[in-house]
Parts: sequence; C-alpha cells; structure tokens
Amino acid sequence: MKKKQWVFGLAVVLSIMTACSGKPETKIDTGMKALENLDYETAEQCFESAVAAGENAEQAYRGQGMAYLAMARYDDSIAAFERALAQSNGMVGEIEYDISYYLAVAQYKNGDPEGAYNTYSAMIALDEENAQAYYLRGSVALKSGRHDDAVKDYDYAVSLTPKDYDLYIRIYEDLLDADFKSEGEVYLRKALEGDTKMSIYQQGKFYYYLGQYEDARNSFEKASSSIDSEELILFLGRTYEALGDMNYAASLYSNFIDKHAEAAEVFNQLGLCRLKAGEYSGALEAFDKGIAIENNSIMQSLKYNEIVAYEYLTDFKKAAVLMEAYLKVYPDDQKAVREYEFLQTR
Repeated sequence: MKKKQWVFGLAVVLSIMTACSGKPETKIDTGMKALENLDYETAEQCFESAVAAGENAEQAYRGQGMAYLAMARYDDSIAAFERALAQSNGMVGEIEYDISYYLAVAQYKNGDPEGAYNTYSAMIALDEENAQAYYLRGSVALKSGRHDDAVKDYDYAVSLTPKDYDLYIRIYEDLLDADFKSEGEVYLRKALEGDTKMSIYQQGKFYYYLGQYEDARNSFEKASSSIDSEELILFLGRTYEALGDMNYAASLYSNFIDKHAEAAEVFNQLGLCRLKAGEYSGALEAFDKGIAIENNSIMQSLKYNEIVAYEYLTDFKKAAVLMEAYLKVYPDDQKAVREYEFLQTR
C-alpha cells in the first residue's frame, strides 16, 4: 500500500532519542534532534563532538552512521556502524541488533548485497527465532536473484510469527516487485484462509492486495462502524479509487481530515487522488497542508508529490527549484535525480 522509502521493503525507521527530564541535553541528544529535522550535516558534527567529549561512543557512532546513511555517504556510514558495534565488547543487546539492521541497509545501498546478507545471517546466528532478520535476509536474497533462498527465509519468518499479518503483505510486495505476483498471492491466501478468527478489517486488507476490491470495500465499510483510524480510511479510500469512484474517495479523505487535522498521510492520499482526477491545484493544496504538519513521518513523499503537482501545473521553474532542495535532503532518490535532469531541460 505505502511506497517503501528504503530498498526492497526494509522497514527501517529513524529512532529519535531525547534527553531525560531534568538532565542537561547531551551532544548525542542534539544530534538526534538534528536528524529529526533532516539537518544531517549538523547531526554528523554533533555526533563527532559527542565522541570527542567522551559521551556514549556506541550511540554516537550509531547516530553518525545514520547521518551518513541519509546523506548517501555509504562507505562512511558502514565504517561508523562498524565502529559502533566495536564498542559493545562482545555483548549483544537491543541496540546492537538495531545498529546491525542499519549496517545491512548501508551495505545493500552501497552495492554490497552479499555483505547485507551476511550481516543478517550473523544476526540470525545469535537469535535463530528473529523473524525480522529472516524476512530481511530473504528480501536481500530475492533482490540478488536468489529466489529459492528468499522463499526459504520468507517461509521460516512466517512460521515464527504466523499471526503477523503485515509480514505476509511485505512478502507479497517483495514478490510483486520481483515479478512473482502469483507466488506473492499464495502468501496472502494462506493467511486469509488459515485464520478463521481474523478480524473483518484484516480480511479487507488481504482482499485489497488480492485485487478483490468489492470484497475489500464491504469489509472496510463494516469495520468503519467501530474503527476510526487513519489506516482504515486510507484503505477504504484507496479501495474506492481502485473501483473508479474518485469523488467519493476524496470526500472520505476530506471528512477524515476535518476531524483529524494532523493526518499527514491522508492529506498526501487526498493530493494523489486529486492528481488522478486532474484537479492539480487542489492536489497541490493538499500536499502543502500535509507538509505544514511538523515532524510527520511521510515528509519525503509529500515533498516529492508537491513537485509533481507543480509539473502538472506546468510550473517547471518552481518544480526545478523544489527538486534541487529535495535532493539536498534525499540525495539517494534516483527517481528524483532523473526527474531533476528532465526539469533542467524545460
């Protein structure tokens, strides 16, 4: 449903650590806040200062690696994460697993899928019931053309967490992206048919991904009588979009926003819906309102879609200016790089 920001569906989320109440803010705290504000150069400098000041080196190098990763400086990112892991003195806990996840992302994005695969394998060796590591290793294998290895890891991840319905969906999306749609649907049907106590809402999600939009709509409509959530309204609205009813989908998004003014993702979807309907000014308005919501989790999508709206409005000069600023914050977005090259010719 949601476009993945990291490659092959890696669910890597920027974790933000703040200072404890009553304690002075550390350089690490300041660096993490800079990361939150997408100010990566300041963040990197803060973490470097934290190391020099004798603050927690493992956390400082971790943060530095995150900053380098965001700036697409993958060699530096890998080196920082490896330095962070070296601080653990052989002890492996939650933070070491977290750093390893980031390390694998950096390795993959640096053109070293084998290194990422080996990092996940090392995590699995330490915890043979780590379903997330099996899933992510499978994703790397699939992207590397190792289909059978991928399916083996996917199957084992599912066996470890058979009630993790989102896992089935992530596997489906991976296989869909790799042109194995029918295999991906097997996972969806396995989940749908294997749990007779699944909620009507969850059933709707599987129907949606299977393309059974009328069944999905009926399930979501029933669920909406007792659930008022951003995710549900997005699924319901997108289902109506898939059924061709753009006007009703837009009304669903607008009504939800009237009650939930901080629903950034709904603003984004409203904008996309209006783009499809040819309402480009309305789309731009929706994206801009989403962007105005501070610290929202989909700022990258909103800013990219804002640029697309200006392109549809044929304001290529404004789109080019915004794209230049976008690429300073998201330098590894290759689609945006190509689009910027196009805009410079207009």
